[in-house]
Amino acid sequence: MKFSFDHLVWFSKKPEEAIPILEQMGIHAANGGRHEKWGTYNTLSYFGLSYIEFLGIENESIAEKHDENRLITHIVEQLPKASGEGPARIAIRTDSIEKLAIKLKADGFSVYGPIPGERARADGEIIKWSLLFPEITGNELALPFFIQWEKSDEQRMSELEKQGLIGNHSLGQPKFADVGFAVRDLEQTMKTWGRMLDLHPGAEFIDQELNARCRKIELSGTNLLFCTPIGEGYVEEVLKEKGETPFLVNLLGTNQSRFFKKLDGYLSFQ
Repeated sequence: MKFSFDHLVWFSKKPEEAIPILEQMGIHAANGGRHEKWGTYNTLSYFGLSYIEFLGIENESIAEKHDENRLITHIVEQLPKASGEGPARIAIRTDSIEKLAIKLKADGFSVYGPIPGERARADGEIIKWSLLFPEITGNELALPFFIQWEKSDEQRMSELEKQGLIGNHSLGQPKFADVGFAVRDLEQTMKTWGRMLDLHPGAEFIDQELNARCRKIELSGTNLLFCTPIGEGYVEEVLKEKGETPFLVNLLGTNQSRFFKKLDGYLSFQ
């Protein structure tokens, strides 16, 4: 069963406002489209097929009606909070979503889906996919959801290039290297995610800048970096303000070294 990182969902009350902020940093972003059946809309920033989705609610009355789509229930609950904006959860791409649903159920996860999804692009094109949401009791960090696109990776890459969504960052050709998660119990998180993905996390190391113990799970597209604080610092601050959550995007190939807070999340340029 093949897994690849697909995208990081970043909750935003006004996703379109991310565009000028990212452009000032040399990162290209564009309006994505509307999920009419879910009452949401988005802004997208691509780094190859790995991307950041800034997701907002367009029609709250529609969004509130959904239960099986756990991303929509998540944003409806989370966004009104004082700390509701920012990185929220990730999507992992698969080519066997039906088999994955059976496996996750057998492994003890609660499973919602697969459910169909679609988005109306700005040019009227309808993009389609399927989603799968695993959950487990007592887990504070939102588990990833899984996505299987109707079109192949090659078809999607070609279309995104034609639309000018890939390769237009003014700072060069940055690579989405890692998405970082703040967690309280590094060992337990590694057990849960490793079991879910059938992957072995890397060795523990100390990240001096984050002042945290960290381990990585290597995925095609973007690595997953899990960190628990060993003292004061960014990870401890995130846990206090938001609890367990993704919080950081590491970009390589930016020809600079910067670490800053933007749009209620952290970005590292290297």
